[in-house]
Amino acid sequence: MLDTAFYDAYFFDLDGTIFIGDQLLPGVEEILATLRQKGKKIMFLTNTTVQTREGCRQRLEKLGLAVERHEIMTAAYVAGLYFKQLADHEQACVLVVGEPALEQEMAEFHIPQTADAMSATHVLVGMDRAFTYEKLQRAADAVRNGAKLIVANPDSVCPVPGGAIPDTGALARAIETAGGASTWAMTGKPSRFYADQVFLQLDVLPERCLMVGDRLETDILLGINSGMKTALVLTGVTTSAELGHAKIQPDLVLPTMDGGQM
Repeated sequence: MLDTAFYDAYFFDLDGTIFIGDQLLPGVEEILATLRQKGKKIMFLTNTTVQTREGCRQRLEKLGLAVERHEIMTAAYVAGLYFKQLADHEQACVLVVGEPALEQEMAEFHIPQTADAMSATHVLVGMDRAFTYEKLQRAADAVRNGAKLIVANPDSVCPVPGGAIPDTGALARAIETAGGASTWAMTGKPSRFYADQVFLQLDVLPERCLMVGDRLETDILLGINSGMKTALVLTGVTTSAELGHAKIQPDLVLPTMDGGQM
């Protein structure tokens, strides 16, 4: 077991870690309450692009968790930060493949958007449950015309009750194939850009942080790449069988957070 009393900040993934569907996972409420009583800093680090930070906050509130919006970092919000910083050096005009939450985050950062493939300087891809052949064609045309492909996260699937549904990574690979170009940048977990935004906001040292999540290739890799300790919960995407032969290994494995020592 890790000496978890050492940590100043705790970062939690959402889907598959804190909840699945509309159900909190075992032990979550108790763990969070204990950490808050101890004065620990908490942030929820999610790769979602289908909800804004406020939407995530409201969802957690409905599940019985009192969370402030500044305690939430989404892949959609980080994509906005990416383009805001990019705009200081070059003018971006973004074709968004995604749902309204992703477009809303771009709008709140005042990032120009377009539906015209020939005018786009960048194609930003998020999860899109209304993805169509027409959207694929438009994004591929933009990429072939020289637009840089920016992927909000690499997640191939998203855990839902009873299984999983296709996520951002699956759509991005279709656009890469049709557009004949590789991804230019990825802004969500496990990118260093994502981690840097978190550390900047909380003003904490990576080695004093614990990253808790259910995915080896995003949550755990984010922690490893940025110098954090990591804890994998087996309540979401990664199974114990997959963990046994995986190259990415966490510092701690918890079947659930019920009774977990944080």
